[in-house]
Amino acid sequence: MQRIALTFSSRDNNDDRDLIAVAQAADRLGYESFWTGESWGRDAFTVLTMLACNTERIKLGTGIVTVYSRTPGLIAQSIASLDCISEGRAILGLGTSGRIVIEDWHGVKFDHPVSRTREYIEIVRMALAGERVNYDGRFYQLQRFRMGVQPVQERIPIYVASLGQRNLELTGELADGWLPIWTHYAKLPEIKEPLVSALTATGRQPGAMTTAPQILCCASEDKETVGNAFRQARAHMAFYIGGMGQYYYDLFCRYGYQSEGDAVRRAWAEGDRGAAAESISDEMVDSITAIGNPDECRQKMERFRDHGVDMPIVAFPHGTERETMLSTLEALAPVNG
Repeated sequence: MQRIALTFSSRDNNDDRDLIAVAQAADRLGYESFWTGESWGRDAFTVLTMLACNTERIKLGTGIVTVYSRTPGLIAQSIASLDCISEGRAILGLGTSGRIVIEDWHGVKFDHPVSRTREYIEIVRMALAGERVNYDGRFYQLQRFRMGVQPVQERIPIYVASLGQRNLELTGELADGWLPIWTHYAKLPEIKEPLVSALTATGRQPGAMTTAPQILCCASEDKETVGNAFRQARAHMAFYIGGMGQYYYDLFCRYGYQSEGDAVRRAWAEGDRGAAAESISDEMVDSITAIGNPDECRQKMERFRDHGVDMPIVAFPHGTERETMLSTLEALAPVNG
């Protein structure tokens, strides 16, 4: 069966009934996992705990929580607790986020993100394995503690969101999965090269790593709904390129969209959000999203799979109505094969 997952934004003020309905539909349709992250909206663990109590089979992933917002010990406790409540369905998705979120929202210095993530993963692994944690690192020094809760899974999967070369290498070395965002289907093999090299250097095969990008999706026969989805996708891309620091601008430049990225940043700096969104070309949207009628969306998803995606994660454009979410899940539901 094809692997597919979905994610739900924590920033939106979503009605709990919508969240539960979407998660239950995905559970029924055979989606592998449900992810939610956190930035300045709801926290991921509370939302996933609610869904654990209202679903039966679907796995529940933090996509993502940042390594700057909690200690490694608290993250280990939280994901172990979610694993117990969900009876073995938890996945830990980690990332650094970016300087703007970490320093301006959390008030924590954004320094040494790759080295910090390495220590974080190593400590969490030790704690989840039930070991007495003695760790003398650059950022964390822990002594004598052993976690007092045992997760259901023998090994909770850890996925990492990464973009830069050093972080991709760390992901390939230590993680079970990779959570990229704004993935250009045709550029994916090239972007993945540092990750694959690090993975094989550890003696693991490429199949040991799950590539799971978030992909904005909307499957509808209604042209107005599809048009709205395209507009929201442009606005969302512009927000990341213009308003979320250097990472995402650099990523789109690596895809060959520097002129568009420069136009977005100029408009964003001038406060013209509409012009920033209009600077996103049709090609950018088409190569990075799966928006259209159901047949078109399925074909676009196959392009991602053909270029190395193991488990696409369906994301919804901002403001998508519940019925459109449900119809999109139906259209992209996993099939045998």
